[in-house]
Amino acid sequence: MTTVVPSPVSPDLEPNDVSRLGLIALATDLTSERDAWRVLPPERAALHVTRVPYANPTTPENLARMAPTLTAAADLLVPDVTLAAICFSCTAASVEIGDDAVAEAIRTARPGVPVVTPPDAAVQAFAALGVGRIALVTPYLPETTAPMVAYFTRRGLDVASAQCLGLSDDREMARVSAATIVAAAEAADRPDVEGVFLSCTALPALGVIDAIEDRLGKPVVSSNQASLWRMLQHADLAPLPGAPGRLFALSATSRAA
Repeated sequence: MTTVVPSPVSPDLEPNDVSRLGLIALATDLTSERDAWRVLPPERAALHVTRVPYANPTTPENLARMAPTLTAAADLLVPDVTLAAICFSCTAASVEIGDDAVAEAIRTARPGVPVVTPPDAAVQAFAALGVGRIALVTPYLPETTAPMVAYFTRRGLDVASAQCLGLSDDREMARVSAATIVAAAEAADRPDVEGVFLSCTALPALGVIDAIEDRLGKPVVSSNQASLWRMLQHADLAPLPGAPGRLFALSATSRAA
């Protein structure tokens, strides 16, 4: 006699109701996944993560060396399962390699899947916020910060000031204190600045966005915040209630309209 075992799948949530998102993180990344679960609705989104080899220091040359690893990494993201988007979670490397080259490498393994990079997401976030003149804060070395300034200028943003913390190891960047991030944002601010960008997916900036916005009275965008905002757009999902920053407030307002 054959016994039929009831399916363990919850009747309240069919698998097709879950939007699956892919994340390609650096081997040394301590921040991106933690930030994601402060924003993504767990009952509606699943985050699937793979990693690429990375060796500090965080210099333009080392960042560019990740380019050949992206296709294989994307190929490891739950093969044959539909993904709403894939994010390469490194701001400075996306600038060095180039948004288009990153997307091409990932789509070689996962054709047709939208690709998110933090700097491109930040440009789109500032456009949504109506911000054209920004202050840039990075934890990087000066030689890694300079290409960031050039990138945003090339994308049509006016970079009024740029502050960097001079760190070379992304694991140290992940341990920067909240007080240091707030102080750096305040130092970078100018009267004519319309918004602040906190660069680097390793930087634990998500938790201080609201505090900086309160102090400066201006929108603040971080790498992980912008990336998650774009991924949620691709998945047609709202963030968790209370997700930080004017960017997610704007998103909530637009969905309600």
